[in-house]
Amino acid sequence: MDLKPLIADKPVVIFSKSNCCMSHTVKALICSFGANHAVIEIDKMVSGQQVESALLQLGCRPSVPAVFIGQEFIGGADEVFKLNVQNRLSQLLLKAKAIFL
Repeated sequence: MDLKPLIADKPVVIFSKSNCCMSHTVKALICSFGANHAVIEIDKMVSGQQVESALLQLGCRPSVPAVFIGQEFIGGADEVFKLNVQNRLSQLLLKAKAIFL
């Protein structure tokens, strides 16, 4: 499955499962910046299994959360938290026009 239509024209896309605590934490972190973001709950989609397979092919282990910023795959929770600690997450959000100063 091609993920491009799901992430096109959106500054931030978070692939999530509604019962995943790490997905919830990543969504809360990105929301704390006031970021314009879209959340795709793959466990509530008809084609959720195909989306999950595509995320696994990208190297997402586990499949969610999977974060795209500026249509670029950033990674899962570990990568997002690492970027935040390095003060690079806000720079990526600014560059993608997900937040404004």
